[in-house]
Amino acid sequence: MRFLMTTQGDAEPDEKMLAEMGAFIEEMARAGVLLATGGLEPGGVRITSSGGEITVTDGPFTEAKEAIVSFALIEARSREEAVELARRFWKIVGDGVGHVQQVFGPDLDPRQG
Repeated sequence: MRFLMTTQGDAEPDEKMLAEMGAFIEEMARAGVLLATGGLEPGGVRITSSGGEITVTDGPFTEAKEAIVSFALIEARSREEAVELARRFWKIVGDGVGHVQQVFGPDLDPRQG
């Protein structure tokens, strides 16, 4: 099962947190759990389709503390395992808000042939 873990906020990481997060990411990658991770630009572009009309609007769209700033795509055996990994992440990061959502659809991992 694949899950998308996202974080919101605008906290600045310190050296200790960066080191702990690096170790956590390395551990997840070695275990084959981590499929992708990254940060997101604060603004982005909104695409709206209504009645055949496509509208493109530059961001930002939310307050900085509400914006999604990073993500991790993981492979877990269950929702409970994904939540446990999120708990470990938040123990490193500290205060904040995040989401864990199951990803549905075909596995497009090129390593799967």
